[in-house]
Amino acid sequence: MTHNNQDRLKGFMQTCQQRVEQALDQRLPPADKLPARLHQAMRYSVLDGGKRLRPLLTYATGQALDIPLDTLDGPACAVEFIHAYSLIHDDLPAMDDDALRRGKPTCHVQYDEATAILAGDALQTLAFEVLATDPSVKVSAEQRVAMIDCLSKAAGSSGMVGGQAIDLMSVGLQLDLPALEMMHIYKTGALIRASVRLAALAHPGLEEQLSERLDHYAKCIGLAFQIQDDILDEESDTETLGKTQGKDRAQNKPTYPALLGMKGAKQKAREMHEDAIACLEPLGDKADLLCTLSLFIIQRHN
Repeated sequence: MTHNNQDRLKGFMQTCQQRVEQALDQRLPPADKLPARLHQAMRYSVLDGGKRLRPLLTYATGQALDIPLDTLDGPACAVEFIHAYSLIHDDLPAMDDDALRRGKPTCHVQYDEATAILAGDALQTLAFEVLATDPSVKVSAEQRVAMIDCLSKAAGSSGMVGGQAIDLMSVGLQLDLPALEMMHIYKTGALIRASVRLAALAHPGLEEQLSERLDHYAKCIGLAFQIQDDILDEESDTETLGKTQGKDRAQNKPTYPALLGMKGAKQKAREMHEDAIACLEPLGDKADLLCTLSLFIIQRHN
């Protein structure tokens, strides 16, 4: 990554993170609105934390396709609401039973388990309300329906929730590489693919071939993201990660380093990055940010 690309990505990330933070704040219920404790838990779990990778991908795809950022604020918030809800539920005692997320106590620790479950439920439905009704999303009714369809499939039993179910069933098992990839295509990859797809759906009349290339790019970086997550769980520390380090090994979960070794996992991440970049060739220079984001994913430290 050249210094120019690094600087451009850094500036873009800061701009989009500030933008989506404001957009999320505007779309979340006020902290003092009844039921106040529920709304406070929702805001606690969403605001002031995380890399905002999924909104970044939505905005970067939009930029590559010349879509106004205003139109993408709603979809960017919707995908982040789904992501935040999934983290709340993943951290619950019945799931991964974690006490730390984004460097602060998890929602069920900060509030209580019942409130955390309800906060996740409310964030999930808020995501679809935003896609259905947000006035800033300047698209046709048909495009809105397509966006809702996209996100619902990515979040459901054929996507993120299905992947979490497979993950829970796989503890202590030795999965082969295709099975591990399928689990993460569902659990992590589906929502990353939706982040890109939602922006593509905001473009009226986008060529099917380019849409498929963008989807394959997103599939590749989704896997690369999970591989890097597995690597960091082995090599990083709790303070840097903002969540409990070594959790996967402690719970005997299948991971890429466990299956491929650390060297093999890092090589696999590089291959996914290279495959992702190749998909973007028809976009030329317009895809620079998407290319740089892919490299950021495999070079990140948290």
